[in-house]
Amino acid sequence: MTSRRGIVPFLAVLLAAGCTSSEPQKAPVAVVTRTTVSEVVEAPATVGARATATLTAPASGTVARLYVQDGDTVKKGQILARISSPQARQQLSAARKADRQAARPVSFGGAPVSVRLPRLRLPNSLDAHVDRSFAQARKAARSIGDRAARTRLLAAIDAADKRQRAQRRALGEVLDGLTRSLDQALSQVSGQVSAGMSGLSASMASLRAASRSQTRAAVRAAEQTVDALVVRAPFGGVVTLGGASSGAGAAGLGALVSQLPAGLLGQAGASQAGAAAAAPAGRSGGTIATGVPVAAGDPLVTVTDVSVLTLSADVDETDVLLVRRGTPAEVEFDAVTGATYTAAVTGVGVTPKEGATGGVSYPVWLRLGRGAYDDGGAAPAPKPGMSAVVRLAVRRSENATAVPASAIVTSGRDTIVWAVRDGKAERRVVRLGAQGDAFVEILSGVSPGERVVVKGADAVRPGQSLS
Repeated sequence: MTSRRGIVPFLAVLLAAGCTSSEPQKAPVAVVTRTTVSEVVEAPATVGARATATLTAPASGTVARLYVQDGDTVKKGQILARISSPQARQQLSAARKADRQAARPVSFGGAPVSVRLPRLRLPNSLDAHVDRSFAQARKAARSIGDRAARTRLLAAIDAADKRQRAQRRALGEVLDGLTRSLDQALSQVSGQVSAGMSGLSASMASLRAASRSQTRAAVRAAEQTVDALVVRAPFGGVVTLGGASSGAGAAGLGALVSQLPAGLLGQAGASQAGAAAAAPAGRSGGTIATGVPVAAGDPLVTVTDVSVLTLSADVDETDVLLVRRGTPAEVEFDAVTGATYTAAVTGVGVTPKEGATGGVSYPVWLRLGRGAYDDGGAAPAPKPGMSAVVRLAVRRSENATAVPASAIVTSGRDTIVWAVRDGKAERRVVRLGAQGDAFVEILSGVSPGERVVVKGADAVRPGQSLS
């Protein structure tokens, strides 16, 4: 929680009615003057880095080579480690094979579907049989001796032959019409079949395109995984092997086991021992070294950019509305005794944080500047995670009407001072501005040159004689 440095309000205490001393009471006074008043808000803060990134293993494998050690300074893009992962390369090979198969076109083959029926006609054997029958009838008729009967019979045979031929021609026309109708119907069916085959081909092409998109995406993902086996620094900074909290999981497990009932401690201890035995060799405490097996997602290297240090302060709700972007500040660290650093506010948060006393605070971010010792010597740069006290200069008034902070008294809802007028105490309600360590700005109520009580003001009563 933050605390405001400056005035300490006094609760007005009324003198007992029986107090009737008429002798002037001595009270130290001071003259209202003009000066510069700075109001400062204190808040606890923590140092942070410009950026921090923990790089993890992209796939299961083994640390083939490690190029850095703890504390090394690296540049952006510098190779930090190489991971050997046959599994990742097999996945890439399988993805490329699937992509090649998806790229092969699917063909249904053959020409467009067409169905034709043979032309319908009377069999030639039937025509020959009919012609032979008429020839035999004519031969038999010519053998008749009666001329008149023979002539009538031959005429009847000719007429029958003529009718038969006409009927044959009519039947041929019927068969031709039937053939044409069948051909038209079959053409329509063939067209529909061809259209269906075309639609099927188009659908298969769409499915093939979608499948190809998926296989290409799989290839790209597998390629990225293989490329990531060469671990590079995302930005310049200082290297820490492993994650930021390597080994924390094991410690947490031990703490939980210690809280189990006595009857379960043996089982839990056996489980914990089994888990330790199942851990890959060389991975004790999250150690990263050449030849150590790693699983996908295991932290390998943490890179911290300390080129720009930041501060995260918790400012009390009663003071946070006074803080603005650009507000200057001074910073002190427990780790750097006798040194003061400069800082400036870069942002004010809106997410509240509940404090231990029930109030809330808000995050305020600052950019940390250089530091100097009291003798003017340069102070060292702090490390991320160090604690600090930030003094935010939230208000500054030049040539302000000011009184000593000890002259201010709080009486109910009023803020007052006791002015000296004709040797007697006069109660003045004042309005405050900037509230500094030693002086408080007065916006209204008193004027420069007047005198006010600066000690024992909480015991003064109206009209009291002051020497």
